[in-house]
Amino acid sequence: MRATVSQTAAPHYKSAMPNAPMNILIACDSFKDALPAEAVCLAVAAGIARSNPDATITVMPLSDGGEGILEVLRRPLDLKPVEIDVMDPLSRIVCARYGLSGNGRMALVEMAEASGLQLVAPYERDPRRTSTYGTGQMLADALSRGARRVVLGIGGSATNDAGLGMAAALGWRFKDKDDNAVPPDGGHLSQVARIVPPPGPLFEQVDVLCDVTNPLYGPNGAAWIYGRQKGGDDACLAELDAGLRHIAGLVKETLGRDIADVPGAGAAGGLGFGAMAFLNARLRRGIDVVLELVGFDAAAKGADVIITGEGHLDGQSAQGKLISGVCGHAQGKPVIALCGKLSATQAEIAAMGLKGACCINRDIRPLPEMLAATRENLERTAAELNLTGRSQP
Repeated sequence: MRATVSQTAAPHYKSAMPNAPMNILIACDSFKDALPAEAVCLAVAAGIARSNPDATITVMPLSDGGEGILEVLRRPLDLKPVEIDVMDPLSRIVCARYGLSGNGRMALVEMAEASGLQLVAPYERDPRRTSTYGTGQMLADALSRGARRVVLGIGGSATNDAGLGMAAALGWRFKDKDDNAVPPDGGHLSQVARIVPPPGPLFEQVDVLCDVTNPLYGPNGAAWIYGRQKGGDDACLAELDAGLRHIAGLVKETLGRDIADVPGAGAAGGLGFGAMAFLNARLRRGIDVVLELVGFDAAAKGADVIITGEGHLDGQSAQGKLISGVCGHAQGKPVIALCGKLSATQAEIAAMGLKGACCINRDIRPLPEMLAATRENLERTAAELNLTGRSQP
């Protein structure tokens, strides 16, 4: 099976200035299990440089806000890695890493570093016991170092605590009817009778990267949709859902924030809700925040063609994912996507705003072989793209 270019693509893309070298922007995601985003972009750049030696090529690795965002934003934000010991979801010590900008004013925190499902073995998983306290410890450490803005990625949680653990690490207190401290985990949500704010100020701005739209509770809420993969059975999920409903009512009554139905409140076991309730956070599409932070709009304005890509291009790629975000910010410039697997229809490709899509794998081979050849296939496919109208060498 040869590389496929959709029929929606125009055959050639020329510079807006006659006889001027093309300006090509390469803005790709990682190819999961094969190459990180930067390596993908560099492979594509090498291929394009072979067939377009006069082109001006800009490499801009991207992430939709999930895995790998710390590395993607390291250079644009001059992030310095900070490693600290924090509590994992089951209150064991684990070394977690976050990024702090060069001026110390912004922190990039991935919740999964401290509260991720990968930190809990399958036989240990119980969303009644897990907590986001370690995520709060990372935030507290960033605050102590002078950070005033936070970008918080919340994918892949092991928790269902509505963000109480995170808040507790930042000084919020949760009391029962007898004024005793309530453990900030999923199993004790219904016991909280009083919420006590922290004594001092927290962050000036918190942006939460959130690409799901689930409410906090109910049939489509955090517990029933995501709790089972975290170890919950039906009885457990019903208990968690009731606890989330209780916390939502208490936050509305105590803090005046009626936010349980905000799309994304149910993300990461309700951490989306907790960030809004206790950090006054905004929930934003991950790709939109990343594009803003890396300066994508300015780069796209000066480009003649944009090359993007991800491991699997399917119909879901239009649902708030990286490629749809790139197309949405392309300012009318043609966008071509490279992918390891192409299952989107031509109608879906056109609906995303793409001018073309190419599968880099010409032959169907065992997956390990295709993954191992990703760099070579990216470079070859990029070299074969006819961007200028000249015949290929």
